This record gives sequence, structure tokens and C-alpha cells, in this order.
Amino acid sequence: MSPLVKIRSERDQMSAVERRIADFVLENAHLLRDYSSQQLANALGISQSSVVKFTQKLGFKGYPDLKYSVGEAIARADNGDSLQVESAAGGGSGGAFAGNLWRRKSEAEEATRLINPPEMLEAMAEAIGQAGRAGKVFIIGLGEDDIYARNFALRLSLLGILTVHNFDTARMTANVSAAGAGDVLLVFSEHGNHPALCKIARYFRERRGRLITVTRHTANPLRTLADIALVVSAHDELPYIQPLLYQSALQHLLDGVFVQLCEGHDDRRTLLLGNLDRIQQMLEP
Repeated sequence: MSPLVKIRSERDQMSAVERRIADFVLENAHLLRDYSSQQLANALGISQSSVVKFTQKLGFKGYPDLKYSVGEAIARADNGDSLQVESAAGGGSGGAFAGNLWRRKSEAEEATRLINPPEMLEAMAEAIGQAGRAGKVFIIGLGEDDIYARNFALRLSLLGILTVHNFDTARMTANVSAAGAGDVLLVFSEHGNHPALCKIARYFRERRGRLITVTRHTANPLRTLADIALVVSAHDELPYIQPLLYQSALQHLLDGVFVQLCEGHDDRRTLLLGNLDRIQQMLEP
């Protein structure tokens, strides 16, 4: 794994001091070769031991090992692209900025893929598939999270999987009262700390259903309740860029689950094609 991808994927789990080091390395990777561990510590106003502990926590023998690994990653980068996203005020051309945005989205998707092992996605697809054969899949997301919940609920419906989608916590609480063993509750919550969603999740667990959560790659109460926890890694210092990275990485993750639900199930694919055809006919004048 690229050291930069590793740092980016684990950033949300780091302490405040570690995040400062991580951000400096990510934003100044091409200059890191000119910094000793002491110079890096002085630049950030922290102790040299904090820098050393940071590198060791990432699995490197020491700071020189990290610096060498980052240098190799830069050498492998296509066309010598800068590893820092330029701000709109930075004077970069629109094409260069668009290219950087595309690269940052790709990096967020890669980091998210690495922290969600294939067996995790397989387990999620299997749980949803089983619920679709003999039960129901409950789906909820609040605010912007409902965008992903609504879209994924539609996709499951096209595959013939019975979904109960809601963006109202009171109604979902009532819906969950009809849940049973084998059913699945899929909760979309970026930060995973909404009290009502946590209460619904606990209630669903009491009904012996399987809980799947989709949150950021951070410690949060909702994630601790999950049977299957999908996590998204997407960080950027620019407040208008970070949501774009999250959306892109999350959609890529859900696309992978959807493909797994389709592959190896001819009946689902046949039903999907039939539903798409009927919808198209309805939309035609």
C-alpha cells in the first residue's frame, strides 16, 4: 500500500497531534526529503519523539523509512502530479484543478476500498440477499445521508428485494416493530452519532435483525452496534472538497455491493432488466 494512501485512510483514527503530522506529510510530500524528523517537529511545534512514534505506528521502522517510502511513491506518480490539491485561489488553471479533484477522489476511493476488505462487502451482500429472499431490508438515512439511502433502496427494489425505506425516525421505529430474525437494517450516517438512529439500531437488534452501518472511518456509537460496519475514508482541508470526496468514495463502495448482488444471480439480473425496461416504457411519451 502507498504510504500516502495508508496515512489518508487512517487519518480519521489518529490523535490531534498525529493528524497534524499526517496533514503536513500529505500536503508537503514532495518536500519531505528535505526535512529531518527534528525539522518536521520544529515546523509543527511538537516533539521529535511524536514524529518518530507516528512513523512507527504506521508500521515503519522510523522516520527515514517513511521518508524513503514517500519518495518512492512520488517517483511512481504519473506525470509528476503534485500531491497537494490546489485551492481555487491558488491561481491554477481550471483543467489542473479538475485533474487534482479527480485524483483526490480516486485516492479517497482507494483508501475506502483498502479499509473495507472484500469479505466485508461479501458479508453485506449475502446478508441483504438472504433478507431479500425471506424477509425485508430496512433502510434509513437522515439529511444528506438519505440521498444514498434512497438511491440504494431503489437499486435493491429493482433486484426484487423488498425494502422499507424511510427518512423519518418515528415512522422507522414503527416499521422496525415488524422486523424479525433474518431481516436487515441498513443505516446511513456519516458521523454515526445521531441519538435517534442509535436507539432505532438497538431496538432492531432486540428484534434479532442484522444491523449494517455506513459511516466515516471514525469511532462512533452507531458503528459499535453494527454486525457489519462499512466505513468511508475521505479527508480534505478544503470544506467544499471534503463532501465531494465522501460522496464519491461512498458511491463507489455501494456500487461494489450492488454488483455483488447482481453477479451469480441470474434471476436478479433478469428481474433488474425487466424492471428497467418497464420504467423506461413508463417514461416514454
